[in-house]
Amino acid sequence: MKTILIIGGSSGVGLQLAKDLSKDNQVIATYCKHTMNDNTNLSYHPLDIMQPELDFSFLPDVIDSIIYCPGSIQLKPFGRFTPTDFMEDYQLNVIGATKVIQAVFPKLKKSASASIVLFSTVAVQTGMAFHSLVSSSKGAIEGLTRALAAEFAPSIRVNCIAPSLTDTPLASGLLQSEEKKIAAAQRHPMKKIGSSQDIADLASYLVSDKCSWMTGQIIHLDGGMGSIK
Repeated sequence: MKTILIIGGSSGVGLQLAKDLSKDNQVIATYCKHTMNDNTNLSYHPLDIMQPELDFSFLPDVIDSIIYCPGSIQLKPFGRFTPTDFMEDYQLNVIGATKVIQAVFPKLKKSASASIVLFSTVAVQTGMAFHSLVSSSKGAIEGLTRALAAEFAPSIRVNCIAPSLTDTPLASGLLQSEEKKIAAAQRHPMKKIGSSQDIADLASYLVSDKCSWMTGQIIHLDGGMGSIK
């Protein structure tokens, strides 16, 4: 049984991961806005990733995996973003991830099969209008993934999932009607949008021992959008 830390485990992909992984592992998940209750093999702890100092005193001595789920989707013309918008998005997506990894690193080093999973977006590989904010911070996440995978090998694996639009609360503003869901699905070669379960299944595989030979990868789980027309 592994001990897995999920940052942002109260909604969307993080919540699905907490449910799935706690069936066979000890899962410690954090929440910020949505108060959560503990279940068998699953404990929740409040954590605001935007705070300067993070308290991880609730963690055990050994952590086998970190999955960093916080993110944001703000889409609008580049000229309407401010420098503060870019700084706050980078703070959430990149600085937040680095703070967690640095704080938990000593506990990861004690694991016999440690791993880290981060999240990017298809918009990094495929240039999309109005995506300058999210593409900037998630592009940094992809660079961080490869750099850490090189630095931490062979003891800690680091991989990243780059999804396309997924039907989660985070994307609810883009999918608030059936018409918008259909239109979004049609833009993908697979003619459907992703689900929390799609992403959680891949993340679960990445932290499992079945994936012990994979590191430094940006995996495009995007309905084909990033590679075919």
